[in-house]
Amino acid sequence: MSAAEAKAVAETEPDPEARRTPDAPTPAGRRELPILTTTHQPPTCAARLVHDFTPDLIDVGAHHLCPGCGEPIAMRSMVEQVAELGQVTKAIAVFGIGCYTAYSNNLDIEVLQALHGRAPSLATGVKRCRPDTLVFTVQGDGDMVNEGLQEVLHTAARGENVTCLMLNNGVFGETGGHMTAATVLGQRTKNTLDGRDAARHGHPIRLANLIAELDGATYVARGAVHDIVNITRTTRMIRNAFRTQLRGGGFSFVEILTMCPTGWFVDTADAPAYLASTHAATHTLGVLKDTTHTSGSHAAPEGTTAWPT
Repeated sequence: MSAAEAKAVAETEPDPEARRTPDAPTPAGRRELPILTTTHQPPTCAARLVHDFTPDLIDVGAHHLCPGCGEPIAMRSMVEQVAELGQVTKAIAVFGIGCYTAYSNNLDIEVLQALHGRAPSLATGVKRCRPDTLVFTVQGDGDMVNEGLQEVLHTAARGENVTCLMLNNGVFGETGGHMTAATVLGQRTKNTLDGRDAARHGHPIRLANLIAELDGATYVARGAVHDIVNITRTTRMIRNAFRTQLRGGGFSFVEILTMCPTGWFVDTADAPAYLASTHAATHTLGVLKDTTHTSGSHAAPEGTTAWPT
């Protein structure tokens, strides 16, 4: 049969999909999905949700955090790595106090609630009692740098085999958006309406840089969630930090820059660019320390917000 004859036969034969009635069974091996039409005719069936893409370890995908908040993105990366590393039944998260605490009762893993700033000490006790578990803290910059700086520094200095994850948005988000010790110079907050001033408020603490100087720290990195490239890199950092702990390598730490348009006084759509130009300019992104590799530090080049792969 020539190509012209085959085309003529195809045009005369009815489309198999056209012969199917709305009540006809779906052929074996095929997913039953709604049919999208490009005509102006009204739809023949109601739209339905196929999947909301909520990770398996987050019970309810909907949350009540502000629009544009970066913390749900970071939480997703954390739990996805717990699952991918096969640690669901062995993972224990220790939460600090902050907006992210909304997830403390919404995860399908064991969660402990610590007092403000005390999560690293609680994590230390859990890990020493249950060395077979994957123990990690979830804290904000207000919780870790202001309320519990001594806790994380001593945990790192001792080389405790735990992982601390800090969500850094530069404000006390849960209590109204006030300045933290990590707030960058020039940033507006509820109590620095003209911007943080070094003469009046001091300089920001770059915690990842500080921890990298401690001998007990094995893996230290700083990532961000303002675009897909950095989300991917940050997810890789979390994975490497968890792997460090699972190998018994000592203290691991990942600082994650997250958006807070409400606390920053910026439009939601402008928050990712604000993070890149303001926060990441001070809290530079990259792997600051990795003693499991001989190549040394992999910090981003000065003045950049990303690093080469």
